[in-house]
Amino acid sequence: MMTAVHFGWVLNAGPTRGMEPSRFLEIAREQVALVGDRIDSLWFTDHLQFGDSPVLEAWTALTYLAALYPRYRIGHMVLCQSFRNPALLAKMGATLQYLSGGRFLLGIGAGWHEEEYRAYNYSFPGPRIRLEQLEETLQVVKALWNERQATFEGRHYAVRSAYCEPKPEPVPPIIVGGLGPHLLHIVARYADGWNAAWVRPEAYRQRLATFERACQQLGRDPSQIERSWFGRCICVPSPEEAARLQGRGLLGTPDQIAEQIQAYLDLGITTFMLGSSKLEDLQTVELLARQVLPRFRPGSATV
Repeated sequence: MMTAVHFGWVLNAGPTRGMEPSRFLEIAREQVALVGDRIDSLWFTDHLQFGDSPVLEAWTALTYLAALYPRYRIGHMVLCQSFRNPALLAKMGATLQYLSGGRFLLGIGAGWHEEEYRAYNYSFPGPRIRLEQLEETLQVVKALWNERQATFEGRHYAVRSAYCEPKPEPVPPIIVGGLGPHLLHIVARYADGWNAAWVRPEAYRQRLATFERACQQLGRDPSQIERSWFGRCICVPSPEEAARLQGRGLLGTPDQIAEQIQAYLDLGITTFMLGSSKLEDLQTVELLARQVLPRFRPGSATV
């Protein structure tokens, strides 16, 4: 039986400098129109700044997309747990699940981009503390989503006799993003999905062994956790152009990118959150939509 492969589209995080909002939205709509029914979800990254580059706030943007595109599931790839109080995050997720008709997926990670923490006056503790905070965040969210009234007292976060009504229906899947050994234990304990961002197949293979050991230690079947990959793409028509490409993500001709996707499929990844590296590179979007994604979603139409 052929493995079902799912694709989501990650919108660009913001406009180019000086771009009018109408033009940014036009490009976003063109991207989504091109990928059409080759995807089943839309995603937005959660950052506050990269130098002085324009960056849109992720919850606001995703809420807009949820209303604009009711046919797709929606999520962040991934939320930074540090930016929002965990109880408020649970309430936000439950609200978006209610208003979107059950289409929200909670993608979340421990946070890593120190620049934005400092600029926006968030504390930036070491990795161990951030992972502790992520674990407590997941405990709070799960309690508020599943218990009638939640009380939790952790080292970093707490809720006391808290209600989250209406409850999200269905309870959104939780996708945890990251690669470290401690984080993979958090994935094994709490998550419905594990997302590996940007990682190459060789490195992923090593992390996969750690992930499977973590699941075994907790008595959990690794196959119960959906595996996904996030990264951006540059797709060009000819091998000559492909030879000049530099950077990370999926790079090359449609044939080359299809081979790269297959390498991840061979390692058990079945969901891909893809996006264009450059906002106005509609050639990449069109080549992916016409010549790459239909190879893995044969039931979808070509444009």
